[in-house]
Amino acid sequence: MGKKIVVVGAGAVGGYAGGHMAAAGEDVTFVDAWPENVEQLRTHGMRITHAMDVPELHVPKVRALHITELQQLSKERPVDIAFICVKSYDNAWATTMIAQYLAPDGFVVSLQNCMNEEVVAGVVGWGKTLGCVASSIMVNLPEPGLVHRGAGKGGDKHTVFRVGEVHGRVTDRAREVCRLVGTADSATVTSNLWGERWSKLVTNCMGNGMSAATGLPGRAIIEHDQLRQFTNRLGAEAVRVGQALGYEYEEVMHVPTEVLAKAGEGDAAAKAECDAIRIRDSKRTAPTQRPSLAQDMQKGRRTEIEFLNGYIVREGAKFGMPCRANAALTDIVKKVERGELKPDPALILELRLN
Repeated sequence: MGKKIVVVGAGAVGGYAGGHMAAAGEDVTFVDAWPENVEQLRTHGMRITHAMDVPELHVPKVRALHITELQQLSKERPVDIAFICVKSYDNAWATTMIAQYLAPDGFVVSLQNCMNEEVVAGVVGWGKTLGCVASSIMVNLPEPGLVHRGAGKGGDKHTVFRVGEVHGRVTDRAREVCRLVGTADSATVTSNLWGERWSKLVTNCMGNGMSAATGLPGRAIIEHDQLRQFTNRLGAEAVRVGQALGYEYEEVMHVPTEVLAKAGEGDAAAKAECDAIRIRDSKRTAPTQRPSLAQDMQKGRRTEIEFLNGYIVREGAKFGMPCRANAALTDIVKKVERGELKPDPALILELRLN
């Protein structure tokens, strides 16, 4: 008998990974708070599309529950693996909601942006907590039951999923999670979960809030000299905070970490090297693709800015590092989110931070 899997949050990432697991024959139940999405999954299944070179995947048989129906799990065998795929601000209640249905040896996997494992562990304990980083996945949920990826698959060119134990050891359950997410794209087990997490945080801090604040897709920001340099500065601050925290970096957008930091700090040679790599890689993404915060802004939803750039600011403050660029962006995005400002590149271009 296979593992009983529950995906809490059938949005972009949860739908993409879980949909491929279901298509591969795994026992997957989706739990979501959007009624139209749940109904679409039940009646018509899930569609997964890509902007580049991948045929559409239709998963006709998908089991989906609304969060109000989750108590049905009490009549079934316990959950072996629960993937938490909600926004970071919903992390605590979502983990609490599924925790009571876990098997004695069941566990929870944070398949999210940001640094969420500590919150998960606060509910289920560190022994039942794993992490999974989705690197450069670029997915969105444009309509109920439809997950779209704004690129092709990473395959052997880029490892998308990095699964890790919080203690760094390679375990059988980490290998099992790697196998499961590997049904969607390339995957590996890492012994450096925290370094992977912070590396992804740096990437997200450079792109997510910028798209939400400016209203521009990711590629347009990278192609704009001034906006790109501001993202380099965001990244430099995040890199330096991570170094102060003692994290061992993995790849950050295929740019050497020190090169990225120096680029954001104004080193001309480093900037030239960093920009060349970023402009080259941006061509692999659909020109209209927007990161998750911009998607949330378009939908009128709360963003995760406090868990991305705001988190960098809070952690930097512990070391006397002001992180002015990240603080400014956090403030702008919050004002746009509240309707006090409208998304506009001028919000960044007119900043005076030095």
